[in-house]
Amino acid sequence: MITEIERIKASEELNQIGTYKKMNIAVERGRGAWVWTCDGEKYLDLYGGHAVCATGHSHPRIVKAIQDQAEKVLFYSNLVYSDVRAAAAEKLVSVSPKSLTKVFFCNSGTEANENAMRMARMATGRDSIVSFSGGFHGRTADSISATFLGRYREIGKPNVDGHVAAEFGNIESVKAVIGNDTAAIILEPIQSMGGVREADPSFFRELRKNCDQHGIVLIFDEVQTGIGRTGNWFFGGSELADLVEPDIISVAKSLGSGIPVGACLVNEKVSAHIKENDLGTTFGGGMLAMAAVVATLEAIEEDDMIANARAVEKHLRDSLSRTVGIAGIHGKGCLLGIEFDDVCGPVHKKLLENKIITGTSSDPKVLRLLPPLSVTASELELFCNVLQG
Repeated sequence: MITEIERIKASEELNQIGTYKKMNIAVERGRGAWVWTCDGEKYLDLYGGHAVCATGHSHPRIVKAIQDQAEKVLFYSNLVYSDVRAAAAEKLVSVSPKSLTKVFFCNSGTEANENAMRMARMATGRDSIVSFSGGFHGRTADSISATFLGRYREIGKPNVDGHVAAEFGNIESVKAVIGNDTAAIILEPIQSMGGVREADPSFFRELRKNCDQHGIVLIFDEVQTGIGRTGNWFFGGSELADLVEPDIISVAKSLGSGIPVGACLVNEKVSAHIKENDLGTTFGGGMLAMAAVVATLEAIEEDDMIANARAVEKHLRDSLSRTVGIAGIHGKGCLLGIEFDDVCGPVHKKLLENKIITGTSSDPKVLRLLPPLSVTASELELFCNVLQG
């Protein structure tokens, strides 16, 4: 007799293009840091659907907000005003770095990055974009052209003209490629898919200085680092960036707790150049997504998840500090990379066999953890016990 997981797999493989390598589980429901499969198995989720489920799976506040909004109106376009859209914009701006006073809502991280780069070109009248080796910005045309990681640019050909790469963390390499045609510098402040690579805070200060000197827009791609994940609302403006505030921050993933939504947070210097019809999106700013945004930000505040993210990082570093086979721990808060002495594939497999979901990266030695910001120390101990067992 065919099992339920076999039935689901056969259906997906018959009707979908095979673009993803999937784990051999079918998730049916979730709560907090846990998911249950179609076979009734329970897994600890330390990957959060790829950094999406910041508030945990099916947080009651987010579920209620979506239900309440669905009973009112699911969607209307930006052609009309909306109380829930107004509330979402106000709330998001209130937790953002002080200079970022305007928001543009869209649907995803790559769309946020596309619009961020477009705004930079509009604000400067220039074309060229500088990004960094090891960075990932999405799969749409401009975003994949700014992605100098693996073979992404190759599969994204023909690439958008004007994209050049510098070395992450090396300000001299930045100075070597910027010029009179440089509109923006875009970077992930922690390169997640690149192996959870970090830069010294002084690097961000030097970036800000060079952007100011040359009239260049500085964009932080915080699709993964934003919305509390690093133990700060945003990497930009925090001590991690030496208090540097970029001109634009792009966000998505955690912003809606699983409801698709993205946004660009923009300062007045850039937003002053954007006129009616310069940007647009059908579904961006939709009511259901906006209800999820408000509820997500409120849940993070009321459940003190940002402080918890910092505590989670400390607990994990302390617990694994002398674990044999671990070369280092990278990242901040609930965006962490465990670097092993050897490739991490066997560890990833062992964890899944023990019903713990984690992620890998482009660095074969780095295992990624992107758990809900609500994950507990006792839940993390289950992970540590498997590594140390």
